[in-house]
Amino acid sequence: MSHGSTHYRDDALRSAPHPGERLAFHRDNAFQRELRRRVEADFRERGCAQRDSAAMYAKTAIILAAFAASYVALVLFARAWWQALPLTLLLGTAMAGVGFNIMHDGGHQAYSRHRWVNKLMAFTLDLVGGSSYIWQWKHARYHHTYVNIAQHDSDIDLGVLGRLSPEQPRRPWHRFQHIYLWVLYTVTAIRWHLYGDFRDMITGRIGERPFDRPRGWDLILFVLGKLVFFTLAFGLPLALHPPGTVVLFYAAVSGVAGFLLAIVFQLAHVVEEADFPQPDDASGRMETPWAIHQLQTTVDFARDNRVLGWLIGGLNFQVEHHLFVRISHVHYPAVAKVVEATCREFGVPYHAHRTFFAGIASHYRWLRRLGAVPVEAPVTNTEPLPAH
Repeated sequence: MSHGSTHYRDDALRSAPHPGERLAFHRDNAFQRELRRRVEADFRERGCAQRDSAAMYAKTAIILAAFAASYVALVLFARAWWQALPLTLLLGTAMAGVGFNIMHDGGHQAYSRHRWVNKLMAFTLDLVGGSSYIWQWKHARYHHTYVNIAQHDSDIDLGVLGRLSPEQPRRPWHRFQHIYLWVLYTVTAIRWHLYGDFRDMITGRIGERPFDRPRGWDLILFVLGKLVFFTLAFGLPLALHPPGTVVLFYAAVSGVAGFLLAIVFQLAHVVEEADFPQPDDASGRMETPWAIHQLQTTVDFARDNRVLGWLIGGLNFQVEHHLFVRISHVHYPAVAKVVEATCREFGVPYHAHRTFFAGIASHYRWLRRLGAVPVEAPVTNTEPLPAH
């Protein structure tokens, strides 16, 4: 999505490939049309709107209040480690909550029917150190369209640090990735803040894919967002605390937020049940329709855990989110019933882990499997033995 103006089709993100991109999906969308019809019928029967939910507006106020209160308390009032530690955890969790809930719905135009409201909510990502503009390209366009397709979905590309897809090359140190990647997840947000967004802006590329760098108001908002964030993260704290303390607590707060953001994504796509399909070598097309691809590559988890679902913006219902990105996440539990029943009727895969920890275990096993040393087939000598 370019500065909040991506067009959608069939209530699911179907961003056109970037100019020059030839990857396309199978055109049989009968399942997707029927699924959309049933979900829309369910909303009419329940008499509720897909966006502009009162529950979402109330949730936004709670999360932003928690963010502001924990920031003020940590920067202005905390004087001892036992005061700063819980505030650090709360502020990091609130930062992730802004991304999971407010920014995410706004960025996908799922928050409101009004474009300006969606853009305002999406801009909350800039206030916590990211870039809503770059996110639209990296996540809303590339990830959502090409989930788990190597060299197309930049969200599964960790470079040489990790191997998340079977299509990616294995490095010797990947043998231990099921151990060390959990630590590296904590630098996810720090990397965005200090390196990733700036690198993307300079190179004009996200991973291996080009994108249109912001201009005009989009560029002004990008710069403004960075200035506000760095003022909050470093400017104001440095006026009140020693540099070492500021850096330490910046790293701690960002580490909490980054770990939470990374884990939720990994449990949805980088687990044993998720596929990592590639285009057909001859045609250059995907063999399945887009909606089926989403179901093959995405996994729900802990769908009965309402507290977790509230905290992470319904992203434990990733299947429903990927199929209906313009529906507010507060409706995902109801949508899931329709999606699962329709998948069962059509014989389409629907993957879900019963608990959060089942998803964690599956992610761990997948990392270990992809990092394992390949076992070569034994060499057998088929030549006849020499005669004595």
